[in-house]
Amino acid sequence: MRKNIIETIMGAVVLLVAVGFVVLALETSDAADGGGYPIEATFDDAAGLELGTEVRLAGLKVGTVTDQVLDMDRLLVRVTLSIDEDIALPEDTVARVAPDGLLGGMAIVLEPGQAEARIPPGGELTRTRAAVNIVDVIGQTIFSVGGSEGGLAGDGLGGFQ
Repeated sequence: MRKNIIETIMGAVVLLVAVGFVVLALETSDAADGGGYPIEATFDDAAGLELGTEVRLAGLKVGTVTDQVLDMDRLLVRVTLSIDEDIALPEDTVARVAPDGLLGGMAIVLEPGQAEARIPPGGELTRTRAAVNIVDVIGQTIFSVGGSEGGLAGDGLGGFQ
């Protein structure tokens, strides 16, 4: 009988610790907060963006990605961002998708412009840039260098004769 009571107490302690970790995770991720105002941005390539992806201004987190939808008319990705209430972005702000580190994650980086007018809640960022795909850049570089020197591209010998 005594063994059952100890097991029950230990189980309760484990559950309390687990609940504590969940609460801590929600508080530090700003998921419980939900504050901010929505703005939209349209990208031709949103690879690497997910719900919860950070939006940064001058290196600091100022929002998150809250939705992504394919615009069937223009075949572009419409991304909804939640921006902190105390951030007022100029109308000519540029939003670009950029690597978040060496491990391959992405973030949206905001580069504010000089316009006096601000983007209102529910407004749209009209200047956007997708991330540069490094694999495409390397491929273009290899084939353009090889083509100009008479090797690699087009001779079928890979530059060797």
